[in-house]
Amino acid sequence: MNEHSHTNALERPGSRGLHVRPLRRGDVRTVMAVFNRLGERSRRARFNGAKPCLRAAELRALASVDATHHALVAYVEGDPQPVGIARLVRDGETAEIAFAVADEYQHRGIGSTLAAKLIADARAGGVTEVTALVSSDNSAAVALLRRTLHALDVRLEGAELSIRAAIV
Repeated sequence: MNEHSHTNALERPGSRGLHVRPLRRGDVRTVMAVFNRLGERSRRARFNGAKPCLRAAELRALASVDATHHALVAYVEGDPQPVGIARLVRDGETAEIAFAVADEYQHRGIGSTLAAKLIADARAGGVTEVTALVSSDNSAAVALLRRTLHALDVRLEGAELSIRAAIV
């Protein structure tokens, strides 16, 4: 998981090119740009509750990139702003993942592409299991994880689903 990895251009049938690159350490502008493209419902789904804004400390934490924090950013050809972000926080051989895609670009495979690339990076870095906390009403995120990870262990914890999957 290297923050200096090159940008990958991916072609998807019937759409403009998708470019994925690692988030640069401390790149709060990119994190904020994606956050600003999320509607209230998307923010609630991503952050498991109301999130009208990001506090400075949250923004810095989300822009943190180091040996245990890895993030990928997606751009669509012709749109100068980032359209999605996926984040992995490693703890030994386990890592928690999270992702968000701008409302206008949802249901186009961008989240699945980001998650698949992030999981491939995790696997290459020695991670053997990923986890995610997902709002129990976020069926799109659960479906994305099922497509990307296949065998999931899903448990209800309050209003959230705790999802685990081996990636070996």
